[in-house]
Amino acid sequence: MNAEVDPNFSYPVEHDHSKCVSEALDTAEHLCVVRGVQLTPIRHQVLSLIWESHKAVKAYELLDRFKPLKNAAKPATIYRALDFLIEQGLVHRIESLNAFIGCSRSGHQHEQLLLICNRCHDVEERPATGVMSALADEIAQAGFVAHSKAIEIQGLCRQCRETS
Repeated sequence: MNAEVDPNFSYPVEHDHSKCVSEALDTAEHLCVVRGVQLTPIRHQVLSLIWESHKAVKAYELLDRFKPLKNAAKPATIYRALDFLIEQGLVHRIESLNAFIGCSRSGHQHEQLLLICNRCHDVEERPATGVMSALADEIAQAGFVAHSKAIEIQGLCRQCRETS
């Protein structure tokens, strides 16, 4: 695979996605052991399904993909797993899409800048430290106490822009 990294994209233009999946699952397993929480087989499978791509996935899509693996699965099964994965910082909820994406920076407390492509539906998580620092300054000046910060920006990714 070509490992050339697009400077405007956090993962290589053409990358070995199986490496993303493997790293995400290894990190999840390690963090759960360190934190003394259980990454049950159901939670592990839901996380694996989320990491099938860099696209946001809705809970009912996860349920549809999960049912062939465990026919008795109900929406509550998926939502409980998602709640755990979000609580552990392994998955992000994309509010504007009511969907979920694997966290590429699990294990590090961080704010989220999510770039959402309206055409291919890939979601890129960026650290955007300068943006988040400026935002923190604005929040402090307002005397506001933020419990979490996430910025979702929708548009076209570079690859979709170049192919149109």
